[in-house]
Amino acid sequence: MSATTVEDLYAALKKDGEKAGYFLNPDQAFVRELLEGLLVNETRFGYRACPCRLASGERSEDLDIICPCDYRDPDLDEHGACYCALYVSQEVLEGKQKLRPIPERRVPQERRQTPKRKDLQSQLSYPVWRCKVCGYLCARDKPPALCPICKAQAERFERFL
Repeated sequence: MSATTVEDLYAALKKDGEKAGYFLNPDQAFVRELLEGLLVNETRFGYRACPCRLASGERSEDLDIICPCDYRDPDLDEHGACYCALYVSQEVLEGKQKLRPIPERRVPQERRQTPKRKDLQSQLSYPVWRCKVCGYLCARDKPPALCPICKAQAERFERFL
């Protein structure tokens, strides 16, 4: 997605999101401010870091907060909105649920660790890759360039098995 204006980005996120069952916050002025922050971060860092979190400027350290962040789905499930409230649940969209503050799920950098897994690769024909944004799994030599579910880039995949 190579949107260069807030309006282009809004249209692209709305279209792609709704195809996958994700909804933008109905407060369009609020959403446009968030999108402006995403575009500023893209210019500043080269990637769309969440404007509601402090990005390090190191893409490898910020992969979990590149929009859509790794925390979007659990936040939507538990609270009806993601941390920055760009994405909301259908209940919030329809006015059946009110927005409320979302607790921060991101673990401080010094406490982040890669989980250890048993090496099952010897039993599999291909490595299994997991999209850290939506959980999509695929077995192939390399992760896909773009997640077919949430459109996250290949670097947002982790080796699962």
